[in-house]
Amino acid sequence: MAEVEEQGSKLSEEFTDESEEEDSEEEPKLKYERLSNGVTEILQNDAASCMTVHDKFLALGTHFGKVFLLDIQGNVTQKFEISSVKINQISLDESGEHVGICSEDGKVQVFGLYTREGFHENFDCPIKVVALHPQFTRSNYKQFVTGGNKLLLYERNWLNRWKTSVLHEGEGSITNIQWRANLIAWANNVGVKIYDIGTKQRITNVLRDNVSLRPDMYPCSLCWKDNATLIVGWGTSIKICVVKERNPTEMRDLPSRYVEIVSAFETEFFISGLAPLADQLVTLYFVKENSDHMDEEFRSRPRLDIIQPLPESCEEISSDALTVRNFQDNECRDYRLEHSEGESLFYIISPKDIVVAKERDQDDHIDWLLEKKKYEEALMAAEISFKNIKRHDVQKIGMEYINHLVEKGDYDSAARKCQKVLGKNMELWENEVYRFKTIGQLKAISQYLPRGDLRLRPAIYEMILHEFLKTDYEGFATLIREWPGELYNNMAIVQAVTDHLERDPTNRTLLTTLAELYTYDQRYDRALEIYLRLRHKDVYQLIHKHNLFASIEDKIVLLMDFDKEKAVDMLLDNEDKISTDRVVEELADRPELLHVYLHKLFKRDHHKGQKYHERQIGLYAEYDRPNLLPFLRDSTHCPLEKALEVCQQRNFVEETVFLLSRMGNCRRALQMIMEELADVDKAIEFAKEQDDAELWEDLISYSIDKPPFITGLLNNIGTHVDPILLIHRIKEGMEIPNLRDSLVKILQDYNLQILLREGCKKILVADSLSLLQKMHRTQMRGVRVDEENICESCHATILPSDMAKPFGVVVFHCRHMFHRECLPSSGAIPGVQFCNICSAKRRGPGSGILEMKK
Repeated sequence: MAEVEEQGSKLSEEFTDESEEEDSEEEPKLKYERLSNGVTEILQNDAASCMTVHDKFLALGTHFGKVFLLDIQGNVTQKFEISSVKINQISLDESGEHVGICSEDGKVQVFGLYTREGFHENFDCPIKVVALHPQFTRSNYKQFVTGGNKLLLYERNWLNRWKTSVLHEGEGSITNIQWRANLIAWANNVGVKIYDIGTKQRITNVLRDNVSLRPDMYPCSLCWKDNATLIVGWGTSIKICVVKERNPTEMRDLPSRYVEIVSAFETEFFISGLAPLADQLVTLYFVKENSDHMDEEFRSRPRLDIIQPLPESCEEISSDALTVRNFQDNECRDYRLEHSEGESLFYIISPKDIVVAKERDQDDHIDWLLEKKKYEEALMAAEISFKNIKRHDVQKIGMEYINHLVEKGDYDSAARKCQKVLGKNMELWENEVYRFKTIGQLKAISQYLPRGDLRLRPAIYEMILHEFLKTDYEGFATLIREWPGELYNNMAIVQAVTDHLERDPTNRTLLTTLAELYTYDQRYDRALEIYLRLRHKDVYQLIHKHNLFASIEDKIVLLMDFDKEKAVDMLLDNEDKISTDRVVEELADRPELLHVYLHKLFKRDHHKGQKYHERQIGLYAEYDRPNLLPFLRDSTHCPLEKALEVCQQRNFVEETVFLLSRMGNCRRALQMIMEELADVDKAIEFAKEQDDAELWEDLISYSIDKPPFITGLLNNIGTHVDPILLIHRIKEGMEIPNLRDSLVKILQDYNLQILLREGCKKILVADSLSLLQKMHRTQMRGVRVDEENICESCHATILPSDMAKPFGVVVFHCRHMFHRECLPSSGAIPGVQFCNICSAKRRGPGSGILEMKK
């Protein structure tokens, strides 16, 4: 619950909101200010009794019978001396051009503020209320009502005279009247009535709930929300009534309209005034002193609540206790609530004070967030509504947020917000950098500094780099990598790094950073030296990016020592910049590196390094024997004699066997396999590859006295050599391991071969038959003979020009055609003739003849 307090002895006595509990996190819905200027002077010597609000001005009535017209700020624009006693009610029409006034001594005046026309009447009883027709300015709506002991309707007739009608009487004094469109609502001691001026019918009677309350002490509050919704507050109860049209079939003698109460509920305190706020209600409460749950400090203070009506209850949205002047002396009837529909302004009227409540705008919302130190939310709200806020600036709020974060010690968050808040204001950026330097937090702001098109002075960046260089080499290196080299004086930073390296010459971080600085400064040779010294992974990227191949011709060994694979790939990819001869020359003293280079070169292209193939034989033999045999197989430029010599010197049997076979000495190769390797399987494989009967004979002769070799031959020879030849040569009585299994395998292999042959024969016969049938069908088809065909012998048209004469045509199945007289005599077989062309080519399927005779 927010509280309104007086601000000391200030003349304006500014109205402010404070929370009953200082730590409350609930934001108020309304803000308050005291209506001052002329009002202050009026209420010092008089007391307010009533007030009416128009969109353009205010009309204030006092206990001493005066009526003041005020502007919205409370300045007096007009003054009327109406009576010597209390003004009970002031009524304005919608245009604000006519006013109706009634007073406690029975005076009623209705007149135009800008015309001379008027109505003046003195009654013999107090007139509590007066209400003008909302369209009183128009000639056909010159009507108003007064309320004392009776409800009187005054109408001006065509003779310009006022006609009086009694609308209601006999239920005590009338205390409130509200006129909206054609509906007049009034309250007396019994309840609330609504009268339809159009149909001249009273359409409802809403009874008072708590009859024990004195109507003069706890008057009824009436308020029209719209042309059909009336809000009634009386005592502690609120009712919302909706005027509806009655179904014509139900009318009979009933009014054409009826009232439905859509919401009725009890409140905690006594109601002094009501006003609508969208779909909510603003209620002015009078709090009695005997409320046990109220603290002594807040007793008797009026409350202004915003509530959400429900069918049988309400929900409190906000509640403010108002400290108005002399609130201790006031009763429920001393307070009134008036509102301006156009601007959602609410006026709380008490005898010695008038307070204006208005909805809080976005500026007020931001004020509250700043007061609660919710800077991030305030900044977000300002950014979203930057076009609507008037008293705040987004950047100023952001600066307050940054100051708050710095005070909290959250330097990283403060630095991060600088990027968003300071934007393109370079002056503010520099101020913040110096502030962070003062508090020793340059590191925090360094990663957020501008580094794009908008930049600070180079001295700012250099100051931060020097700070990092003193305390954090890794952080310094990170900034050098992330910041463009144009932000600072590169030479100055290089000198600073060099000075530090004099004290710590082996520091890898500083050396790497210095290489990067040399790169920014386009001193690539210096950078390359450092990278090679450090064996840094970026050395290859540096060479490629800046085309430094000319600079590395004498550093190939260093590159190979660092990473052989990457170095060789780079050299092979750029053969046009560093020739193979140059690389071989540089690696001459490092044969192990030379081998790696030449091996990859050979893998890429077997012919490019052909002049080094002889040299590679020794390199493979020395450093990479597993790849020697593949090299010998793939190379067509390798001198076989040299290779054989090397392999025999080193006793490389497999390589020697391959070379001997390649040189045509297969018998010697087979002998080495059997004698040196003693590997029957390899010997059999070798014999299969060569497919030479003499080799098989040598193999059998060598193996005939070696039972394990005989077993191997029996298991593998069956498909290449007749196993009977081997079996006949085995000495009788020789013990051969697994002989039975080997013989079984031979028989199985033989059966398999027989089955395969039979299967192949069946397939062959089936295919031959199928093709023969297809050929027969093809040959049995008719052949078209027309003028376009020619004789293959005389090359004349096959058909004569005169078809009436007899002629003969021979057509072979091969589709060649001849005149009968152009064909030679029959061949060796009587009655059978062959196509001359196909017979000559030995491909004719056409032994048959189709003859055409006529």
